[in-house]
Amino acid sequence: MLDTRRERQLMAESSIEKRLGKSKAAKFYHVGMGGFHTALAVEIENIAVLNASGVLSASGVLMSPPGGRSFPPLPEPPRLLIDPSLGRAPADWELFDDFWLVSDRMKRVLETVDREGVAFLRCETRSLGRKPAPDYWLCDVIRILDAIDEEKSKGKILDDGTEYRRYDITATFSLAFKEEAVGSAHIFRPRFWGNIICDQVMKDACRGMRGIRFRDASVW
Repeated sequence: MLDTRRERQLMAESSIEKRLGKSKAAKFYHVGMGGFHTALAVEIENIAVLNASGVLSASGVLMSPPGGRSFPPLPEPPRLLIDPSLGRAPADWELFDDFWLVSDRMKRVLETVDREGVAFLRCETRSLGRKPAPDYWLCDVIRILDAIDEEKSKGKILDDGTEYRRYDITATFSLAFKEEAVGSAHIFRPRFWGNIICDQVMKDACRGMRGIRFRDASVW
């Protein structure tokens, strides 16, 4: 009898713990790049063609068009030379102008976890050696959510009350998020803040991916 009572007690405690776990605030992370300090072994071979079409910025950077996130209308896919003579081999997640350069396996993870939050553009790749160059994609996080809870966040908001307001991250800034605005999204960009945010599900799914780094988004 005592054993039965103890089992029931443990079952009840377990049920409570599960309910409490579900009620905990969601964890969000800033998504960035891991610590590489050497040159990337990637060169855009058709940069002149892309530049002539007017899709690059004045400084020659491939940028998302104004007013939202997407790829500019390219006349042809970026042609990438990937070769060890240029530097270190690209990881699964690399900053690439205004976008990210991702491997096939990173693309599969992002698509599987949150297909609606990301967009991809296949690049043509080649190497100078006998081995074929790996496939790589330009990636953009296109979902933008009004997800920052400004009342609960701590820090300075610049140009407050306007459509151009932004967050001063030069000082300590503690961000809080509106979970109802995030909903079922696993990766997104907050409105008025261009950084990429993901949840625990996406972070866990990226385990083993090279080049990607996660930092607690509640404190900048």
